[in-house]
Amino acid sequence: MSENKGRTGAGAPADNDDDNYLTLEFEDGKEIECEIMGVFEVEGKEYIALLPNDGSEDIYLYGYREVNEDEFEMLDIEDDGEFEKVAAEFDRLMSEDVVDLEEE
Repeated sequence: MSENKGRTGAGAPADNDDDNYLTLEFEDGKEIECEIMGVFEVEGKEYIALLPNDGSEDIYLYGYREVNEDEFEMLDIEDDGEFEKVAAEFDRLMSEDVVDLEEE
C-alpha cells in the first residue's frame, strides 16, 4: 500500500555511503531512513517511491524534481486525484515486476 505522509524540507542523505537511501524528516520532528525504490513518470511529471526502513509495509510517494546533478527536491502530492493516479501507476509497475524503476 502506498501513502504520502507530511514532511518538511527535502530528503537528506542518510548516514551511510549508499546513495540509495535518504532520511525523511516529518512535521512532528520524527526522522525515518528510507530506501529509494526509484523514480517514475506519470502524465509528464516525475515521482519518487521510498521504502521506509522502520519495518512497516508503507511506501511513500512524492513528487520529484532535480535541482542539479547532485540534488533533488521531493514535493508533497497535495491533490487526492493526482495521488490516486500516482499510486495506481506505482502499483501497476510493481505488479509487472518492474524492479528497476528509473533511478534518479
